Amino acid sequence: MAIDVEKIRSDFPALSLTMHGKPLIFLDSAASAQKPLCVLDVIKNQYVNEYANVHRGVYRLSEKATLNFEQARQKVRHFINAASDKEIVFTRGATDSINLVAYTWAASNLKDGDEIILSQAEHHSNIVPWQILQKRINFKIKIVPVDDNGDFIFEEYLKLLNEKTKLVSVMHVSNVLGTVFPVKEIIRSAHEQGAVVLIDGCQGATHMPVDVQDLECDFYVFSGHKLYGPTGIGVLYGKLSLLKEMPPFEGGGDMIKSVSFEKSVWAEPPARFEAGTPAIMQAVGLGHAIDYVNKIGMDEIELHERQLCQLLQGEMLKIPGIRVIGNSNDKAAVVSFVADFAHPQDMAMILDQEGIAVRTGHHCAQPLHERFGVSVTVRASLGVYNTQSDIENFIKAVHKVKRFFT
Repeated sequence: MAIDVEKIRSDFPALSLTMHGKPLIFLDSAASAQKPLCVLDVIKNQYVNEYANVHRGVYRLSEKATLNFEQARQKVRHFINAASDKEIVFTRGATDSINLVAYTWAASNLKDGDEIILSQAEHHSNIVPWQILQKRINFKIKIVPVDDNGDFIFEEYLKLLNEKTKLVSVMHVSNVLGTVFPVKEIIRSAHEQGAVVLIDGCQGATHMPVDVQDLECDFYVFSGHKLYGPTGIGVLYGKLSLLKEMPPFEGGGDMIKSVSFEKSVWAEPPARFEAGTPAIMQAVGLGHAIDYVNKIGMDEIELHERQLCQLLQGEMLKIPGIRVIGNSNDKAAVVSFVADFAHPQDMAMILDQEGIAVRTGHHCAQPLHERFGVSVTVRASLGVYNTQSDIENFIKAVHKVKRFFT
């Protein structure tokens, strides 16, 4: 059943804005999605009527805030089908989640001579933490290439896997290529070698149903702000058996069972990894964003966005002088490109004059851009609120840019 996009659009106040006198066409959801009114309203209500710190107060406001906060954790658990609320750790975002794994699990388990595997398409957030840790532990980082279409080369991955492989950390969906990686097969092959697997799900959980128990991943991370929720909140899913063995990432209040000047005893997960006052309102907002997308249906969202993505990519490929970066047959919600008639920055600035918001740059994926021989691209990325009319107007605007420069 097709989703009612016009009804959905009415839920997002930002989509009624005009830019340079023209209706806003928002094609930058891969960077950060717009927020529905229900999320904005609940955050305001939480601050006005239900605000207090969580977990320790016995008065009514604190008990209500704690209930709302922990209900948000339950919503996340159900959203990705984790086995337990204890497997859901709230962080500041996906970057924070990856760093947490790097400086707890990896720092405790990797040793000199070990190997980890990343892909050529990774976001800097899934490259830099490992390079920093590598300065402390002399492990080797191996890279799985992508082919000319932007597909993960599985045969090359299998060649890199061996008994020294301790961690595989790859994205679910590329934020530049839109390629959906074969994560279930990646995870199964890694586990056969005894390796642990982290999946960067920033562009996965936003665009398609995710079942971490079916995937059998060890860690899965995503950010709230890309899922129509607030900034400043992210999720780390970790198998409970791993979380129980991991040391704290930060020390402070609420992450301890007991403290003395002689020693401290850590709390059980997830509290062990949530030191200090958490992002209470942001977590509650994320919970309501999950309610929102669940009401629409993640299957329906995935179908809607894939149809738009196919339309957008197909139309872009018809324009002489346009080179699309990423032509996988399994692709979600992102089209990145360069034009031989306009620099990406010029393209984006002129599109802005048409009311169209796109992203330009390397999208925190410089190694991937180098692989395709470009330094920057223009990226148009889709959300549940985009329409066929958005695509048509975008294509018209690109033609207008071409006429301007030629």
